[in-house]
Amino acid sequence: MSGDPPDWFSQGMPHIWLPYTQMKTEAPPLPVIRTNGSRITLADGRELVDGIASWWTACHGYNHPHIRDAVIRQLGEMPHVMFGGLAHEPALTLARRLAALLPDGLDRVFFSDSGSVAVEVAMKMAVQFWLNQGVSHRTRFLAFKGGYHGDTFATMAVCDPEEGMHTLFADVLQKQVIADLPVDTSSREAFNALVDHHAQELAGIIVEPLVQGAGGMLFHDADVLRTLRAAADRHGLLLIFDEIFTGFGRTGAMFACEAANVVPDIVTLSKALTGGTMGLAATIAKSSVFDAFASDEPQRALMHGPTFMGNALACAAANASLDLFATEPRLEQVARISAALSRDLEPCRDLPGVRDVRVKGAIGVVELDRIEDMGELKRRFVAAGVWVRPFRNIVYLTPAFMIGEEDLKRLTDAIVSVLKDYCLGAR
Repeated sequence: MSGDPPDWFSQGMPHIWLPYTQMKTEAPPLPVIRTNGSRITLADGRELVDGIASWWTACHGYNHPHIRDAVIRQLGEMPHVMFGGLAHEPALTLARRLAALLPDGLDRVFFSDSGSVAVEVAMKMAVQFWLNQGVSHRTRFLAFKGGYHGDTFATMAVCDPEEGMHTLFADVLQKQVIADLPVDTSSREAFNALVDHHAQELAGIIVEPLVQGAGGMLFHDADVLRTLRAAADRHGLLLIFDEIFTGFGRTGAMFACEAANVVPDIVTLSKALTGGTMGLAATIAKSSVFDAFASDEPQRALMHGPTFMGNALACAAANASLDLFATEPRLEQVARISAALSRDLEPCRDLPGVRDVRVKGAIGVVELDRIEDMGELKRRFVAAGVWVRPFRNIVYLTPAFMIGEEDLKRLTDAIVSVLKDYCLGAR
């Protein structure tokens, strides 16, 4: 950090607990005072081009006036009201619009506050779907190596158990069935055998469609999802697509399930749902799932209800975000970004220590054999005027869709330049 930090930073840091951070050894965070478009302004006046859209959420860029104005209007009318026994227009309008955007049949929307909770709700729905039918032994899930679904206890159990972030809790978590993605003949045969063996104890199968995000930005094709759909249908299992990362245009289509032409039984959404403005998530189920909860017996209802479920401010932001997808050329912008990433990250492929360069939609990935000094690599990106946040052995870009050509080129040039120095030994 250049210069003295502002008072609010110096006085507040001794009291904050940061995410994913060893606070004894890692550098302190950068104090931010303003955002706009694809730019982050620091307290010392430096401006960074944001390459990851605040963990993939700010798909329209920061401070979009249409979303801002919608939130201001809603704040003047009603910031929040409990969703138990009451309802309001922003939430019901958003539910209707999401159902209309998703494939036919996905038409019952349950709102929550975060992606992890949305996945927990999906898992809870799947287990109770069977319990409500008198089936008590279908309580486990089949998930995949390379997968990430959240940091809560239930979601940690369906993440990749070898990924490292959650291994400390391995003996505490419920034991789920973890498989390799069926990407070829041998892994497909192994997957089908595993499903057949565990089918009677499984409530469902959960996967991130087309891209496994925080597990390593790993790509797979639509044939994998068709294999999962066939296995789920063969045994009557519920298929859950976690589209928290892939939803809202990130892979090139509005939703990954749409691009793959595979319809899940339950889908989870969050992150870009509000355009990165506020926390909101949704778990959307087919009518056939919802119908298992419709009964004269109260205990068969879905007994879940986050306090800020269906928050009116967040729903107003989400409706405004959907307006922008309808009125501005977001998917065309994603295609433009995809072409630029494919072209401008390609020089990294020839660098020593680079294992792969891959692009899907507005996701660009440079995979290294390893990153030995993560802190130094992060510092070099900041010095280059960009906000790029590598993890594990991955350097990636997931920019806002409206990013200008100059800012996008600044991001890709920074990655090529920084990794060239890093990989050639200037470490």
